[in-house]
Amino acid sequence: MKIYRVNMTKLTVTSEGVPEKWHKLGGRALTSTIIAEEVEPTCHPLGKKNKLVFAPGLLTGTAAANSGRMSVGSKSPLTGGIKESNSGGSAAQKLAKLGIKALIIEGKPDDNTFYSLHVDISGVKIQEETELVGKGNYEVIDKLSKKFGDRIGVITIGQAGEYKMSAANISIKDYHGYIRSAGRGGLGAVMSSKKIKYITIDDQGGPGVPITDKNKFMDAARIFAKGLKEHPVTGQGLPTYGTNVLVNILNEAGGLPTKTSEWVVLKVLTRSVGRRCMSI
Repeated sequence: MKIYRVNMTKLTVTSEGVPEKWHKLGGRALTSTIIAEEVEPTCHPLGKKNKLVFAPGLLTGTAAANSGRMSVGSKSPLTGGIKESNSGGSAAQKLAKLGIKALIIEGKPDDNTFYSLHVDISGVKIQEETELVGKGNYEVIDKLSKKFGDRIGVITIGQAGEYKMSAANISIKDYHGYIRSAGRGGLGAVMSSKKIKYITIDDQGGPGVPITDKNKFMDAARIFAKGLKEHPVTGQGLPTYGTNVLVNILNEAGGLPTKTSEWVVLKVLTRSVGRRCMSI
């Protein structure tokens, strides 16, 4: 496994081994760890010191069910904190099959030129992009699929991202040519600040993901898949109603922002009243 660092200030790419402390991390754990360790907390989210990290999960690239998620991490222009947003699609599987633990994008160009990245078995190539700048995500994916073939993975931003809207998402092509989105935290604006319009991934010739004991792994994967199918939420609710089926579950757990807001207001009022009572 390896890590690629793309420096958009110098327009250079370097490859490095995975530090031992990151060996057992993947997805959200890895992207958030990298941002916490390498990004200055007070930096501007759209400035040179912020970083944008793409990382597949630990099981991505294998036959394990629901393992094909892509984690995207950065300092968020929407919240100002560490943000992880994740998405389905084919990009994570392709990065994993190429043996890529993480793709870290650093710096930003001094000019206003947009670029694209192409990732394959030979590494990462930076190329100036003019044809697809200003185009929407569906058009970008359609044109790139025709250019490279349906096998290609695509990560792209649309017009909202190009204009650095603080809620802009990053869109990822799925295996049917449709769009999945890393839609939280405005990370599309960060990708735009790095002047990257899209990333294409070709996993042809990739080494794949090594598995120590394939028989044991497949036995465990089948048990996990069976559990997902038989559970009323993952086996029936989500396929029928989508993510919205989780709203009641989250609400009952107090996980919705409205609950957080009510708790914060109550706490502030309680402290305020307490201070007033003490001053009487």
